[in-house]
Amino acid sequence: MIGDICVVVASNDEACLQRNLMASEMIAGQGVPVHVERGAPSASIAYNRGLDATTAPIVIFAHQDVYFPRGWEVRLAAAIAAVEARDPDWALMAPFGMAEAGAAYRGDVWTTSLSRRVGEPATTPVMAQSFDELVIILRRASGLRFDEGLPLYHLYGTDIVQTARAAGKGAWVADLPVVHNDGFHDKLRADFTAGYNYVRAKWRARLPLRTSVLWITRHGLSLPIHRLRGARSIEKRRAMAGDTGVDPRIYAAKCGWE
Repeated sequence: MIGDICVVVASNDEACLQRNLMASEMIAGQGVPVHVERGAPSASIAYNRGLDATTAPIVIFAHQDVYFPRGWEVRLAAAIAAVEARDPDWALMAPFGMAEAGAAYRGDVWTTSLSRRVGEPATTPVMAQSFDELVIILRRASGLRFDEGLPLYHLYGTDIVQTARAAGKGAWVADLPVVHNDGFHDKLRADFTAGYNYVRAKWRARLPLRTSVLWITRHGLSLPIHRLRGARSIEKRRAMAGDTGVDPRIYAAKCGWE
């Protein structure tokens, strides 16, 4: 499995990258290659550059603050086998996203911003309508690429899933626990609005779509409503946030993943 995978990451913080992603045992210990993109104007551009710069059949697009617990590559091999038994021509997989049926959170992820595990473990793979962007796994043979018209660094997990579905290819959430050593999120800014409006216009015929953050709707009111609720809960969420300086292996051990 090790020889079949590579990791692509867009990074703007070397210390964060080294403390989290690069500390993952499959990278630091087993030598899974990592392609780092710096200074790209959007996630889609960064990730397409990474696709062009690598050759592995399975490409893992990960945030710089993600840590893969020891043995994660074994879980990935098992997840791929489980998905291929149902969908030999699959395109995408992820550890966390929104189920196509019922719009429920699926996956098992530690998030430091909330100091807890989130999601519902996908003991068997489930079809998704969107992914959280923390980790996206792409089968190169699917031919998929990221939409470089999508601005900045939000909602590409929703867009790429819908691109796959429009092409008749599968996008799955599987049992692939990771640590997302992310910091406190105070509010959605203008960069999120740009992505929201782009995805809302592009996939209008498929709306509403549930992302890990909010619904994307035709009327667009879900965004101001989310902002209002976020403003009301900001102090509560701030108090929940954990310390991103903690070694992510401690969080992985706390969850029983290594």
